[in-house]
Amino acid sequence: MSNLNVVISLTTRENDYQAEQSASAAEVASRLGVKISIIYADNDAVNQSQQLVKIIQDKIERPDAILVEPVGTPMSQVAKAAVGAGIAWGILNREADYIAELRRDTRIPVFAVSPDQEEVGRIQGRQLGAVATEGNVLYIEGPSSSSAASLRSKGILSTKPGGIAMKVLKGDWSERSAHHAVQAWSSLSTSKELHIQAVVCQNDAMAMGARKALVDLSAAECERWLNIPFLGCDGVTKTGQEWVRSGQLRATVVIPPMAGLALEMLAKAVSSGSMPAERTLCAPRSFPSFAEIGARTAGA
Repeated sequence: MSNLNVVISLTTRENDYQAEQSASAAEVASRLGVKISIIYADNDAVNQSQQLVKIIQDKIERPDAILVEPVGTPMSQVAKAAVGAGIAWGILNREADYIAELRRDTRIPVFAVSPDQEEVGRIQGRQLGAVATEGNVLYIEGPSSSSAASLRSKGILSTKPGGIAMKVLKGDWSERSAHHAVQAWSSLSTSKELHIQAVVCQNDAMAMGARKALVDLSAAECERWLNIPFLGCDGVTKTGQEWVRSGQLRATVVIPPMAGLALEMLAKAVSSGSMPAERTLCAPRSFPSFAEIGARTAGA
């Protein structure tokens, strides 16, 4: 396995979940003796595509496989170019309808590994039900181009209490984007009329950005916002879960890192000459439990 050379393309260094992805890949690579190179796209889809096309076209340093978490679209043309050049392709945290087509015409591994994103949303809907049953909720989504964002939104709409109305803002998964979005929204006169009962964000970084934007308001408003539950997602041990323990977040959804799992699946497929499963879904979980969220809310 020591001859296997893999490029792992992640979205940004400035995200705790991406750091967890990197760490999980490094652990698996060390254990299996796989050579990896981790590159970052700086949250720029065009930059990511250019980085990967350059790698694919390099006939001297060409890797055996690419594992990628796309910033924007699922990168179908880049995937086809990689497979056409004999490079295995694994996509992380993203739906990609071209995977089946590519697998029909090749014997090299082509596969997708993702958390069950709709279940992530369903869990957030149930968490929301443990902190509020009616009223207005501020909901911060990821980018419109992200299938994870749309599936999480679909999930939360299926399980949130019927008496909850959601005011939707957009972010790009970063703390900064949510801070800016909430800051702009809070400056509107209409924002004062909504009486927000909770703030739900599609990842922990955006939840913290939203929280910082709201507590930066005047002293009277700050105290009110500090008592409102903030819900996040990703649940990295040293950040999201710690923010729950410290009371900055009421809850999060723990999503296991996909990069390490995908690398392990790739290595196994290469060593056995087999094709990994076309699509692997991993189960997320609530942190803390729904019962504990309810108990904390009752005691707040």
